[in-house]
Amino acid sequence: MNTTSIDAAPDEPAAAPGRVVLLTTSHRVAPGLLSWPAWQALHAADRVLCADGAHPQLPYLREAGVAVDEAAPTAEELVAACAGGRTVVVVATGEGEPALTDGLARLAGSGRVAMPELELLPASYDLPGARLLDLVQVMDRIRAECPWSSRQTHQGLAKYGIEEAYELVEAIEDGDRAELREELGDVLLQVVFHARIAEEDAEEPFSIDDVAGGIVAKLIHRHPHVFGQETAATPEEVKEHWLRTKAEEKRRTSVTEGVPLGQPGLALAAKLASRVRTAGLDVPLPKAEGVGYELLAMAARAEAGGVDPEAALRAAARAYRDAIRDTERAAAARPDNVEE
Repeated sequence: MNTTSIDAAPDEPAAAPGRVVLLTTSHRVAPGLLSWPAWQALHAADRVLCADGAHPQLPYLREAGVAVDEAAPTAEELVAACAGGRTVVVVATGEGEPALTDGLARLAGSGRVAMPELELLPASYDLPGARLLDLVQVMDRIRAECPWSSRQTHQGLAKYGIEEAYELVEAIEDGDRAELREELGDVLLQVVFHARIAEEDAEEPFSIDDVAGGIVAKLIHRHPHVFGQETAATPEEVKEHWLRTKAEEKRRTSVTEGVPLGQPGLALAAKLASRVRTAGLDVPLPKAEGVGYELLAMAARAEAGGVDPEAALRAAARAYRDAIRDTERAAAARPDNVEE
């Protein structure tokens, strides 16, 4: 890389140490989309420096009439370049120039020189959700270069989606915030992974943007009280809007359509009972005998009472597990189990 030397301005008074502006940008924002304060600082600067000649911002800065020197000054050189009240803008690389800022900090701590004013100016910054772009890029590379990931299919990954969903539910029920954060990431990975695989379909490809666009459109349509002219003051009214707009979208011929039969039995029974109750149908439960029909009736009663039978059974099973462990600990502590 060709670099430009950094020299102090000649015959400048030492009492005017100048100003250093460290300009940072986000790689998740398109180059050239900078804040107005950043453009003001760039145009007003006496010099603009950038250590990376391939920095994505450089073509746009130069097109806007900003002269940029490719240079990687030391802290001492940068301070000297600011002498006489000059302003030097440093366009930071992706790492934020830690070596330069550390050098400036050491120089300031030495007390040997009059330090220029130092300013960190974010020229562009991440919006909420920006790290999702990183996830998409990482998934693209893994899909292309990882021997295992490059061979995966929707069918092969299906079991992991189920496992991750259950682990997420367990983290929620445990109240473990750190675990919840991790499990949400694992579920998100499954979404991005499947969307990446879907891009390669020869007949009906779609991308993560199509997935996101679809759910955005669905949420807007099903929330007319937020994005439209309708009103909803209670959760019940919100649910009414949701069910009505969902029915308009799906136009199902049966209340059983869209109920996945592969879900856990109690959840399946409760979902069917909920569909029947919501539709106002009078469908008596089967009169056949057996444990399955007894569980079906219990799940229907739980759903009618506002109880999630799956969650209730899991809570009972966890209590039973704890009782088993207590019994095991008590047994292990008995004198006849202590080795002499």
